[in-house]
Amino acid sequence: MSAVSRVLIVLALGRAGTLEGQDNYEIQVYPSATVEPRLTLVALHSNYTPDGVMTTEDGSLSNHHALHETIAVTHGFNSWFELGASVLTSVQEGQGLAWVGNQIRPRVRAPEQWHWPLGVGLSAEFGYVRQPYSMDEWSWEIQPIIDKQWGWFYWAVNPGVEIALSGPGKGKGAIFTPNAKIAADLSHTVSLGVEYYGSLGPMSGFDPASEQEHTIYPAIDLFFGGDWELNAGVGFGLTNATDKMVVKVILGRRLGSLRP
Repeated sequence: MSAVSRVLIVLALGRAGTLEGQDNYEIQVYPSATVEPRLTLVALHSNYTPDGVMTTEDGSLSNHHALHETIAVTHGFNSWFELGASVLTSVQEGQGLAWVGNQIRPRVRAPEQWHWPLGVGLSAEFGYVRQPYSMDEWSWEIQPIIDKQWGWFYWAVNPGVEIALSGPGKGKGAIFTPNAKIAADLSHTVSLGVEYYGSLGPMSGFDPASEQEHTIYPAIDLFFGGDWELNAGVGFGLTNATDKMVVKVILGRRLGSLRP
């Protein structure tokens, strides 16, 4: 299995959420590889929070006992550019099934023909999340991507920032949201790994440690032939400001043909 196929285990769309709440809609670490030209990746992100923070700092809805379902569609246009869009929904007590918002995400990468020693990419996600799911309705997320496949071992880091374009978080500036992943291939169809997601506060001065968000996800990646992929994990929050447990499943299917 090629390095491009393996890094696609985390699919093609980044995590989405709010600057003040918890980000439990699309939970994954970006790979540098983009969707192959002329292929479309359709992914269903299913995330459930059995033990979440009961209240949020800005008064938005918490994720406690919430089921989030997100449909993400990403198309590869050439060897270095893809464009993705997603629809976010939530099911929770008192709200029922509700549309939460939409996002669009262009992503570019350093082409393989450049022969760089590391995979390098950049994602820029623009999103709308309606109240009361977020008080900051419009946001912009920038995620640099660095990764590497060494034989059976893979690692990736996304030292990203989120910027509120409206709402009470607008004046806080860029919020540092680093993500990372390490994984080991057990076979051509199974990979085990650990993913990390954080939110440390404004770049101008991080929040106190107790107010930061840090989550660790032991995760498994499964490959069902060349078209189907699944990523699943259980997240454990490490601070009082973080949801204590989140269960996630991402099922992806590639459509189309590689032939021109």
